[in-house]
Amino acid sequence: MVELKGEKWLVFSAWPYVNAIPHLGNLIGSVLSADIAARFLRMKGAEVIFASGSDQHGTPIEVEAIKRGVDPKKLADETHEIVKELFDKWDISFDIYTKTDNPIHIKFVEDFYRKVYENGYVFSDIIQILYCPVDKLYLPDRFVEGACPYCGYPKARGDQCDNCGRLLEPLQLIEPRCALCGSKPEVRETVHWFFDLPKLTDEIKEYVEKNPNLPENARNMSLQMIKEGLRPRSLTRDNKWGIPAPFPGAEGKTIYVWMEAVLGYISAVKEYFEKRGEPERWKEYWLDPNTKGVYFVGKDNIPFHVIIFPALLMASGEGYVLPWTVASTEYLLFEGEKFSKSRGIGIWIDEALELLPVDYWRFALVWMRPEVRDSSFTWKGLQEAVNSQLNDAVGNLVHRTLTLVKRRFDYVIPRPDELRKRDEDALAAAWSRVEEAEKSMLEFRFKKALMSILEIAYEGNAYLNEMRPWEEPLSDAAKTLFTACSLVKTLAITLAPIIPASAQSMWEMLGCSGSVEKAGWDEAKKPVTPGLRIKEPVPLFRKISDEELNALRSKLDEIRRSKAARALG
Repeated sequence: MVELKGEKWLVFSAWPYVNAIPHLGNLIGSVLSADIAARFLRMKGAEVIFASGSDQHGTPIEVEAIKRGVDPKKLADETHEIVKELFDKWDISFDIYTKTDNPIHIKFVEDFYRKVYENGYVFSDIIQILYCPVDKLYLPDRFVEGACPYCGYPKARGDQCDNCGRLLEPLQLIEPRCALCGSKPEVRETVHWFFDLPKLTDEIKEYVEKNPNLPENARNMSLQMIKEGLRPRSLTRDNKWGIPAPFPGAEGKTIYVWMEAVLGYISAVKEYFEKRGEPERWKEYWLDPNTKGVYFVGKDNIPFHVIIFPALLMASGEGYVLPWTVASTEYLLFEGEKFSKSRGIGIWIDEALELLPVDYWRFALVWMRPEVRDSSFTWKGLQEAVNSQLNDAVGNLVHRTLTLVKRRFDYVIPRPDELRKRDEDALAAAWSRVEEAEKSMLEFRFKKALMSILEIAYEGNAYLNEMRPWEEPLSDAAKTLFTACSLVKTLAITLAPIIPASAQSMWEMLGCSGSVEKAGWDEAKKPVTPGLRIKEPVPLFRKISDEELNALRSKLDEIRRSKAARALG
């Protein structure tokens, strides 16, 4: 078992952009994965700060606000509160979930970029940009739409094509049109400010090559970008909704949202400690070279977290600790297709909670987590995860074991004489699975960890079937059920980061007191305490029948129709 007690860890999830509610793919790619990591690291005794927040500025919010005829801040704040409440319902254990439109973040960003400018890493240049003569607006990013130059998708936006995923610039679009009025824009010249990323090429290359903690996909993608040649990155935009650019002569410009939100990783920790009345303690994490920062992102976010963000930290000259690792997933598809709100493809996190309990979703998403390749959410996959794994493996072992303790030992976990070799082998096998799961957890391979944890349940059920404690003499049944209760304890602890509410119910039903997470991960390799009085055994989970699965699909359609009606009304 690895010792993490006293280590400082910063756990971050990519900041959700609040022009829309996140979908299941967004959730497992960043927020849910980060939550599992934070819970596990806390259980290992690490000093963890788990932070994120709503990415509120930029063109998507401003465009949507203009279309609705509302103030961008009002729209961004309303959506932030909705998303924040949803994350609470998903049992996400943030130490702080903040937003980019707050005074601490705004001041930090302005001060940070002022320092980067003073250090010689910012320059201005005249560029061409699209301009709408009808709305009298420059058209950055999502203010402009057109056909993708790579795949021909007719509804590509000025920053990205939703069809092929390529990052774009507005001038690359074929037959561009203003996203607000649909008119054909003009090309005009304007001044913008840029981050001189090429200036830090050698430093970034050394960071990537010498960081053994980066996953292969992040390292390979980043080194390929460096080999092709890093380019200056735009720092400013002409839109109004954002943080004012602090550079001389940049009046009326705002900081580009993608170059601003990554600084929230620092400002959020700063805000966390300020709210605790310890305004200087954030430095104990961010200025300590031993701090381990792990960033949970989708694979499309790798360049910003492995190249651009570390380069910004270097350019500040403040000594901020660089990312220890960037834990990126591949894409979670929905029935083989990309999530698409406009086409009704996928499930959004508010909709999911109206269909099934949160731990069913948390478990199923980890079961389907796209760790090494793109994977697909399917309704049948959801049914299998819940029925075969959560209910038949985990729930069955817990319920069978505790029901037999109730029946044969009047609710009291028996105190056995010396255990038999078969009992010791069962425990040794479980402890071995705990060590496998821990190794995978430390590699942030949560699906792989779950597979090891489920082996404990499979082997526990096989053990019960073999020993048949319902028929054994009482002295032998005591040994079997003490062993089985120890396996239930192990399951409760190891599943706590993944399905925290259900793990706590398991823990309490076993007769254990306090919090399963506070008991600590290492407690998973210790037998249960004999003499504990269990609570009345009740099934923790239930199966999803074929009929219910069809009903869930129909209910999702009803939810969608209701949301559409509210939007129109």
